[in-house]
Amino acid sequence: MTNTNPLKNTRIEFHILQSFPVTCLNRDDVGAPKTAIVGGVPRARVSSQAWKRPVRLAMQDYGAKLGVRTKHIAELIAKSCLNLGANEEQANACGESIASHISKDTLLFFTETEANAFASYAAEKEFDASKLKDKETHKVGKKALNLAVDGIDIALFGRMVAQAAELNVEAACSFAHAISTHKVANEVEFFTAVDDDPMGIREDSGSAHMGSLEFNSATYYRYVSLDLGQLYQSLNGQNMAGAIESFVKALYLAVPTARQTTMAGLSAWDYAKVLVRKGQSLQASFDNPVKAKGEGYLAPSIEALNADLAKKEQMAGSLFGKQAEIELGNVEKPKNIDDLIAQLQTFLPADAE
Repeated sequence: MTNTNPLKNTRIEFHILQSFPVTCLNRDDVGAPKTAIVGGVPRARVSSQAWKRPVRLAMQDYGAKLGVRTKHIAELIAKSCLNLGANEEQANACGESIASHISKDTLLFFTETEANAFASYAAEKEFDASKLKDKETHKVGKKALNLAVDGIDIALFGRMVAQAAELNVEAACSFAHAISTHKVANEVEFFTAVDDDPMGIREDSGSAHMGSLEFNSATYYRYVSLDLGQLYQSLNGQNMAGAIESFVKALYLAVPTARQTTMAGLSAWDYAKVLVRKGQSLQASFDNPVKAKGEGYLAPSIEALNADLAKKEQMAGSLFGKQAEIELGNVEKPKNIDDLIAQLQTFLPADAE
């Protein structure tokens, strides 16, 4: 890898349109689909967090070696200490001591490589927890961190380590909350459940349970930005092609899990405009809600998205910095997700692996 970053300020923007029938992809505190007011009217909304987690976990299906997000790093370090010959008491004490140097009861992205490095450090101190120092722990963690090996997700989504800023990782990707391109009103499903009456003792024919839940249907606009320069820096130029492949495939297929067993909202992308650009990120706002006009929301949403991006490109001129534009879902120029990945990988420098 060269000392300079050949992908600095280069980003991939995903402008995705995705239609779902009856669903409740992301619930609020009372179990209703999340909403937001955009352009003066209510829209369906799926929070960025609700879509990032399934994307992160789905990346494993496409070869990415991920870290874990957990409060239990002491136990992970203790397990590594046991593997290096510590007894249970020593392992637990060293795990607790090292964990206290980097996290205090907070969720933390963590890797197996780090756990093994901390265990080796404890072994050097003869598994004597009283000899483990916080500044030495931080140095060990920084030296051991190799996100290309088992922390692709940390390179993509970032992490903050409040007690050891040197272990922070800047996120390479940004997810906007998905919003419907049109006005949406949540609806109510009233349902009942019938007792099978296995003992044959029922005397009435009514239901044994009744309830209600909210749902909606929507065409969502999803905006995701992937900073290739930051990813190159965090991965030290290693495993870039694999990271892009697993991320894009997961982005294409992963869907939030709420109420999937009763509503099965598993639609993949209907349309996407993918831009490779140098410069400031730009996203569509859909401030003006699209109208169905008797043909559904997807077609007018595609038209509105392309019109908005074309306007921004015209206004930004050379600042738009477009390197490539790829469409998925254009029936006149059909491409698939493999075509997209292959084309994106051509932007990687020769020294990236």
